[in-house]
Amino acid sequence: MRQARTHHHDHQPRWQLTKPFSALRAPIRQAVPPRGEASSGAKGARRHCASGVPLLIIATVAVLCLSGGTGMSWLPLLAVGPALAAATSGPWGVLRIGVLAVALGAALGVQGGAPGGEQAVVLSTLSAVTLAGSLASALRRRRERVLAAVRSVAEAAQHAFLKPVPATVGHFQTAVRYSAAAAEARIGGDLYALVPTPFGVRLIVGDVRGKGLPAVGIAALVLGVFREAAYDEPDLLDVVHRIERSLARNLGPDDFVTAVLAGYPESGRMELVNCGHAAPLLVHDAGVLPVEPVHPAPPLGLRALSGETPSLQDIALSDGDQLLFYTDGVTEARDHKREFYPLVERLSRHISEEPSHTLAALHEDLLAHVGGELHDDAAMLLLRKPAGTASTAPHEPADTASTAPHDPAGRMPSLRVAAG
Repeated sequence: MRQARTHHHDHQPRWQLTKPFSALRAPIRQAVPPRGEASSGAKGARRHCASGVPLLIIATVAVLCLSGGTGMSWLPLLAVGPALAAATSGPWGVLRIGVLAVALGAALGVQGGAPGGEQAVVLSTLSAVTLAGSLASALRRRRERVLAAVRSVAEAAQHAFLKPVPATVGHFQTAVRYSAAAAEARIGGDLYALVPTPFGVRLIVGDVRGKGLPAVGIAALVLGVFREAAYDEPDLLDVVHRIERSLARNLGPDDFVTAVLAGYPESGRMELVNCGHAAPLLVHDAGVLPVEPVHPAPPLGLRALSGETPSLQDIALSDGDQLLFYTDGVTEARDHKREFYPLVERLSRHISEEPSHTLAALHEDLLAHVGGELHDDAAMLLLRKPAGTASTAPHEPADTASTAPHDPAGRMPSLRVAAG
């Protein structure tokens, strides 16, 4: 394995809480975003089946009335048809189902010889349920249009600072994979940026507490400050301090951002600053090790409450080594048995010399683990140092950025590296 200066600390930092910071977030669950034609077709088929349920109920009631020998006893159940249609159809669809139910109720009542007064009560009930269902359907459609408009604005705000990542940045092969949550806001506070600077390649991967437009605004703020500071500050810790000062002026009392920043100032040496985020995974000689922080630091935005400051870590990075950064939407994804996604194990299984192939395989495996629908945004950024790379040199600006858990069940030993 690699040469690394190791330090072990038994004391707990003063700011450390009894729960991980990922548990402090209150994710807002959302409706499933489209995931290609196959997913859209499946949703359309489910919607079509749901719209046929009211007709099935009406037909069942008719059969019971004709064969059960109980006269009008089953007729009130015809109201279930238009009531359910209000949840699956538009106002005119509810009216059509309601008219069918009223007409069938009248015909069955006459055929069964029901008293006029009793039949009038049933038909009036069916008519009232139909009108109420039509009104409810109209209000539901209106709320859906408002939600679609809000979601469109939120996505536009997110895409304003979401940029594609090139296959090569500096002397690294790179790849990014971002998966939106199956949620109504469809966006969250996952963020990443990768920039070549005069001080080498620098990156940030983080996660804002919360979802929706407020989280997107905070993510945009963090990325904007990072991109400016990454070019201006020779020291990576000063980049962190710049972001912290900006967040201190703009965050609410309950907001924070977990993040890990990395820089490659010279050949063979990677700098890391971890602020309450999931530990990156180092792939070396086909082994996968979490790079745990030597001195755990609070998330960005909470330094004033703890007094703790982040520290710089150095790790040796040899030719062929890879470093995976990710957000907690990956490792906190659960399957139907409520088991977390085993990222360390699956990364070992899918690792290849092409970062884009590795992340594509991980992404498909992650979706298979959760059954096709993620309930939190998930972002992964993978760097690979190919053989024969030279020392870093200044680069022209060509940054990439986007907004997109530490594996609780991970049992691989962690790598603790020297703090600067």
